[in-house]
Amino acid sequence: MGIFSLLKKKHSESVLPEKLPEHIAFIMDGNGRWAKKRGLARTAGHTQGAKVFRTIAEGCFELGIKAVTVYAFSTENWKRPKEEVDAIMLLLEQYMTERLSEDDARYKLRFIGDESVFVGETHEKMKRIEALNPKAENTLYIALNYGGRAEICHAVNILISEGKTSITEDDISSRIYTSASPDPDLIIRTGGDVRISNFLMWQSAYSELWFTPTLWPDFTMDEVRRILSSFGCRERRFGGLGK
Repeated sequence: MGIFSLLKKKHSESVLPEKLPEHIAFIMDGNGRWAKKRGLARTAGHTQGAKVFRTIAEGCFELGIKAVTVYAFSTENWKRPKEEVDAIMLLLEQYMTERLSEDDARYKLRFIGDESVFVGETHEKMKRIEALNPKAENTLYIALNYGGRAEICHAVNILISEGKTSITEDDISSRIYTSASPDPDLIIRTGGDVRISNFLMWQSAYSELWFTPTLWPDFTMDEVRRILSSFGCRERRFGGLGK
């Protein structure tokens, strides 16, 4: 075995940290660029990205991570061409149909975001899926028609409707979409851009951030393990002095 093969093998067998993050979130970026590099329509990138989403989410649960959040469709993504938006919505419908027919009892699923745009059969499917496996320890959050600022406004408006006249941080934390899980320990963005794009604005106050140039359709669990290995070496001080 050559030296480069040895290095590659060692690199792909990263040692996972003793303490894994409880909650990991992904900004799944790069589907369109992946397709363009191959001379394909952008919709082909989203199709491949949907397959990778399932592999990564389920792979994280197998590692022992309790909560996974994926940024599937933002409030700003409606600005994209209708053909692309329609293709993404079709992938959502296909995924929900599969989820209902081949339920995975290892985790429960929650859709987060403004659901008012999803009506009829689509909304009914979303609610049926969310009712599955209520006692499952693992949770998959899919952010659809989601915006971090809008989420904070939504939480505040709920509190106002409940009669709150003075709102605390704990109040808002109890009304955000992911309140049933700890804030994400780690947020990973694929595709090379270095920003969080209105994602989990409240929850990410002390999240560790990781940006990779890998396009989402090329992202693998091997890379997740390498990132987790690096995450385990970071000292999280949460504003204190640390050790």
